[in-house]
Amino acid sequence: MATKVYIVYYSMYGHVHKLAEEIQKGAASVEGVEAKLWQVPEILSDEVLGKMSAPAKSDAPIITPNELAEADGFIFGFPTRFGMMAAQFKAFLDSTGGLWRTQQLAGKPAGLFFSTGSQGGGQETTALTAITQLTHHGMIFVPIGYTFGAGMFEMENVKGGSPYGAGTFAGDGSRVPTELELQQAFHQGKYVATITKKLKGSA
Repeated sequence: MATKVYIVYYSMYGHVHKLAEEIQKGAASVEGVEAKLWQVPEILSDEVLGKMSAPAKSDAPIITPNELAEADGFIFGFPTRFGMMAAQFKAFLDSTGGLWRTQQLAGKPAGLFFSTGSQGGGQETTALTAITQLTHHGMIFVPIGYTFGAGMFEMENVKGGSPYGAGTFAGDGSRVPTELELQQAFHQGKYVATITKKLKGSA
């Protein structure tokens, strides 16, 4: 039976979505792993999103809390809002009380990825503050550490991401993830999927 890795994300302007696609490719590159993209529900109205000039959502399916229980591992992604995950993703996690009561996610590995507006906008704090959500569910946080190698030490060009996970900078919205950021996202997907497969195999 295939190891299921769910890449669950929220993206308003598409930056997190682009990272998610690369993470899915990385996870799917591991033999025996089925990697699937999911979005969390939007909580803002179309009117508000229109005023914020948010583009149309991707065609990734909307996940429900109970569908989380089907996966063997996760990689959660979201943009930052004042150094923490966006309210849309927090609202989704707030709806997982049933899974928490039964600890259906306990022992399952989870990675994190993110997008911030600037270099000081939360490339570490967004993940750090999200770990509390994993902890209450009994999940195992899987950071990438420095396994990405030389790319972690890039100093000549602006690069998102941290030992906590892959990342990018949105800037004023016009910036898109760089090739190096996408490579790091692919690496994270492959890395977390490999660990998820090992954990499932030893269960």
